Amino acid sequence: MSRIAVVPGSFDPVTLGHLDVIERAAAMFDELHVVVVHNPGKTALLPVAQRVQLIERAIADAGIVGKIRVTSWMVGLLVDYCTDVGASVLVKGVRSGVDVAYETPMAIVNRNLAGVETVFLLPDPAHAHVSSSLVRQVSALGGDVSPYVPRAVAEFLQSPSAP
Repeated sequence: MSRIAVVPGSFDPVTLGHLDVIERAAAMFDELHVVVVHNPGKTALLPVAQRVQLIERAIADAGIVGKIRVTSWMVGLLVDYCTDVGASVLVKGVRSGVDVAYETPMAIVNRNLAGVETVFLLPDPAHAHVSSSLVRQVSALGGDVSPYVPRAVAEFLQSPSAP
């Protein structure tokens, strides 16, 4: 039986911390789906298709190996996506106790709704302080985000066509 996991997130934009979690999850499971999900509580900087494309480039540039599919899910519950693709595990990167407190109720509901378990992965300490919102703020104010994001993201955010 193939072990399929899903790493969901808004990835707006994908950071080195996200890539760290993706790489370690890819080594743990037979198949990994990295899923860009809509968060109604956030105003997105990048369109979903752009986020998917940047994640694919970042994974390729980092040489992350494994059976990885990058996609998006905008309608319905994330556990519906998990059921559709046969995933039994959600992988969530957590940077602090605040993240754990936020993610725990969702993990319990996801298990109750669909039998999908949640695995929390701690980031590499070098990336534990980085969030997509911090990257967006630094970028918007003209700062260098290259220490926090994959090369493809830094190049995109510094390009004239960047939002």
